[in-house]
Amino acid sequence: MDGRDFALFERARPRLLGLAYRILGSRVDAEDAVQDCFLKWSAADRDAIDNPDGWLTTICTRRCLDLLRAAHRSRVDYVGAWLPEPIHMRVDPEEAPAELASSLGAAFLLMLERLTPKERAAYLLHEIFDRPYDEIAATLEMEEPACRKLVSRAKANIDQGKVRHRTPVETQQRLLDAFRQAVTSDRPDQLGALLATDIRVTADGGGKVRAFLDVLEGQRLALAFIHQASRWWAGYEWEEIDINGGRGLILRDQGQVVATVSFGYDADDRIADIFITRNPDKLGRLDPALIQ
Repeated sequence: MDGRDFALFERARPRLLGLAYRILGSRVDAEDAVQDCFLKWSAADRDAIDNPDGWLTTICTRRCLDLLRAAHRSRVDYVGAWLPEPIHMRVDPEEAPAELASSLGAAFLLMLERLTPKERAAYLLHEIFDRPYDEIAATLEMEEPACRKLVSRAKANIDQGKVRHRTPVETQQRLLDAFRQAVTSDRPDQLGALLATDIRVTADGGGKVRAFLDVLEGQRLALAFIHQASRWWAGYEWEEIDINGGRGLILRDQGQVVATVSFGYDADDRIADIFITRNPDKLGRLDPALIQ
């Protein structure tokens, strides 16, 4: 493989990683899929490849679908609520449009979990990465009309969930500041007006560390959680970073990452979800990732 072919792949890497992460919900698995794609690219007869970008997308998507089917089998025995692995984004402003951030949020990725693997891939390729139907159909090895139905069905589910809403960064920061103040001062009631009435609090411990197993729903339980967090997190160091395309937190105990906190928002820019990842297997890769 010459330098030109290597450079072509490296230009595609952030997009391939973004696609793989959205399909799989795991940075580790996404990076494995992209590495497998690189190995196939290295061994391919590139003179026979008319559309390198489409070829790479197809190879990456198919590998992700294989990994996704295996992941679904393993999640049957998952302890408690499952959340996507948090990812600390380093956005290339020339390559990654800002609107892609809404498709990296935990609420959106959890909605994708409700779709079949092919629905998920077809929706992402068409709605997020703007791929034409004929190319998607070839990637998924199906007829184009069936592919269109997959996207239509997936889009109906995603739109119903209203998880593509994009809250301005300034508003996210204001809500994050209010959340932090409510926890550190143990005054959760001051946050009440900023929470959706049907707010959900989801914690992922993966059976490895202590975390509540069920999703807490409604303001009463959310405020009770914030009151408890005032004691649980009293000695932690707080760091504000961008997680999954939005403002979030890393919590450390004596320098070691013990949790991430991120948020989902409703159409009125209130906090609709609080996502807490405590599974240590998901906290080991919080160095910034260049992703589209």
